[in-house]
Amino acid sequence: MKYFTKTTLIFIMLFSSYSFAEIAIVVNASNKTTLSDNDIKRAFMGKLKKYSNGDKILVLNLKFGSVTRNEFDKKALKKSSSQIKAYWSKLVFSGKGKPPPELVSDKDVLALVSSDSNAIGYVDAENVDDTVRVVKRF
Repeated sequence: MKYFTKTTLIFIMLFSSYSFAEIAIVVNASNKTTLSDNDIKRAFMGKLKKYSNGDKILVLNLKFGSVTRNEFDKKALKKSSSQIKAYWSKLVFSGKGKPPPELVSDKDVLALVSSDSNAIGYVDAENVDDTVRVVKRF
């Protein structure tokens, strides 16, 4: 029983660190536009196509199933990753939309966002560097 209690406690501690990870929404450092929570949600759901200055938005997602993506979907989009996947499947099937490209890692997101002034993505807040500008933290 003592072993079970210790194992359970360790599992809870590990799980809770994932569920409280802070997510940073990032744009290119030269991008000075402001985005509300609703703007962010609409952009990642394919409903907002341009920044307020008229520039086209390039939305970047992390790979389906990644911890950071799951947290982003839950905190920023208020849906599970499975719900988001079903949403995009429906749009693709009906010919009404195409999901954002999926990148493998935070490093890939930071590299692309820092090289494209129209890009927006998200990463674990611990991985943010000075090549991008944080517009929101969840």
